[in-house]
Amino acid sequence: MPSTTAITVSQLSRLVGLPGAPAIIDVRIDEDFDADPRLLPASIRRDFKTVSAWAPDFAGKAVVVVCQKGRKLSQGVAAWLRHEGIPAESLEGGFEAWREADELLISTDKLPPRDEKGRTVWVTRARPKVDRIACPWLIRRFVDPHAVFLFVEAAEVPAVADRFNAVPFDIDDVFWSHRGERCTFDTMIEEFGLESKALDRLAAIVRAADTATLDLVPQAAGFLAASLGLSRMFRDDLEQLEAGMLLYDAFFRWCRDATEETHNWPSGGKPS
Repeated sequence: MPSTTAITVSQLSRLVGLPGAPAIIDVRIDEDFDADPRLLPASIRRDFKTVSAWAPDFAGKAVVVVCQKGRKLSQGVAAWLRHEGIPAESLEGGFEAWREADELLISTDKLPPRDEKGRTVWVTRARPKVDRIACPWLIRRFVDPHAVFLFVEAAEVPAVADRFNAVPFDIDDVFWSHRGERCTFDTMIEEFGLESKALDRLAAIVRAADTATLDLVPQAAGFLAASLGLSRMFRDDLEQLEAGMLLYDAFFRWCRDATEETHNWPSGGKPS
């Protein structure tokens, strides 16, 4: 009989990157993590021994708990979370099963330090259009769901980064920026080890829209039009980011699930 308290690799894989994805908690011991210091997308590490202290942080959220093999640590933590009223499942087979299935894993060597609340903090130029919405979307969906984004005047980005321990992106002469013909979104996909068919398709659309090379892919012109329209709808950059998340969610789902689907008017005959 299938477990009612575990989720399979294939089931979780279908949820990763979506707005309704569960919180993923990695409770591997340090020895196992050090042997392969990668993480499932958007997951956060927690010490299984202190679950009673951090469990309230996940109140009201669906949770998947990951240990090395899906046994005592993840099942015990998931059971504790359920005791606290939190819907929690363990990942069947754990980290090893996820890795063996060749699912997405985040490279952690480029992850910036987190603030006192456990969030990564990023800063870029105000009035985003394409790349500066694409990158926050990627980070929120695959790297850090609680990441903080600061939008400031272009000239002030380096100083704000220094004073507020934020990571600058999509400006000249920083690590997270354009490289040749590839945009910052491409850079983040590469450095975080997130290459997948769906993200590669989305990256091509973002690159074409962001670099005025709309002939690269047929979706680029419409994507740029929607992005520019959003930038005119909102004066507040954070409100625009929240609205833009839906646009990127929709295009990601198309890139993942619907590229072969077509649509036509089902005419049954001549109109009267």
